[in-house]
Amino acid sequence: MSGVTAGRTILVTLAGDDRPGVTRTLFRALTDHPVTVLDIEQMVVRGRLVLAFLLGQVEHADEEHLSQSLRHAAASLDMEITVVAGADLDDQRRHNRVHVTVMGVPLRPEAVATIAATIADHGGNIDRIRRIASYPVTALVFEASGASVDALRYPLAEVAARTSCDIAVQRKELDRRGQHLVVMDVDSTLIQNEVIDLLADEAGVGQQVQAITQRAMQGELDFEQSLRARVSLLAGLDETALARVRDRVTLTPGARTLCRTLTRLGFRIALVSGGFYEVVEPIARELGVDHVRANVLEIFDGRLTGNVVGPVVDRLGKRRALEEFAAENEIPLSRTIAIGDGANDIDMLVRAGLGIAFNAKPVTRAAADTALNVPYLDSVLFLLGITREEIEDADAQ
Repeated sequence: MSGVTAGRTILVTLAGDDRPGVTRTLFRALTDHPVTVLDIEQMVVRGRLVLAFLLGQVEHADEEHLSQSLRHAAASLDMEITVVAGADLDDQRRHNRVHVTVMGVPLRPEAVATIAATIADHGGNIDRIRRIASYPVTALVFEASGASVDALRYPLAEVAARTSCDIAVQRKELDRRGQHLVVMDVDSTLIQNEVIDLLADEAGVGQQVQAITQRAMQGELDFEQSLRARVSLLAGLDETALARVRDRVTLTPGARTLCRTLTRLGFRIALVSGGFYEVVEPIARELGVDHVRANVLEIFDGRLTGNVVGPVVDRLGKRRALEEFAAENEIPLSRTIAIGDGANDIDMLVRAGLGIAFNAKPVTRAAADTALNVPYLDSVLFLLGITREEIEDADAQ
């Protein structure tokens, strides 16, 4: 509003049944009055319209005549109207603007009440609430001001745990615009399986592989040690087993929608996996993914040797992959999104502009910016400000 002096203001709120011509009728009633339009907001819920607008420069107008004109226009539309004289605009509430995205299946009234109370208790004011999805989850965005992300994130995480909903707190900033990079873990994130377990079943060494996995979970082995130990048990497995494993892989619900929508909206997508390139790459190709980083199995004479080729993609390797793919696409790290479920993903989640723990272990949830505990991977889109309507529009195109 640089260069404009608001002076005295009037806030006008109109409510009633929606139909064409309402806005036109209201603002035509203002054409003979020397006021300015400072703000307009309108929403329609199940056929009911709420229209609010703020008028400035009111000191130059006859306020009584102005109010009569507006009330006459509202009466002609058979709608309710309130006209409230205000003071100078207060820009203080524009500071510390945040988006609080809430998802529930279902979303209960007590969750909404607790979220609103928590925002208020930490100095925030809810400026706007809008629904961005009704399925497969109910997703709302609270646009708030006056409270920082750091002040809200921890208390709202506690609210999420108590109310069985997912809550993400993010800065409302211009960096939402421009090209973004989304980097995903594969096993138990993009897909519902653990590929090493599927390969172990093919080789008949499932129990031995599980025993090594348990040792790693107890801290006896690091990721690279456990990976090499498990892969060594696959020695001699015919490479045709890789195709059978690919056929057994089950995508996480919403994975196709997520990748399809991101691609159509201009996002870049990468898969970074501690699994195996021979299984991950065909999945990536099918989903239109731009980049893949995964471990490569050594194959000789049509059989697995029990070794991997090159460096192991471990926790540090995942972070480096994120950084390298971002640099390759000339995308700032602030516009990267990482999604994962395990401790092996933590460095990647922390390094990304937005780290999302998807149905993750507690240590991973604690490290991430936000957590999703719904079974639908395309719910990530709502955290990026993409509405269900935009998803459907992208599909229609």
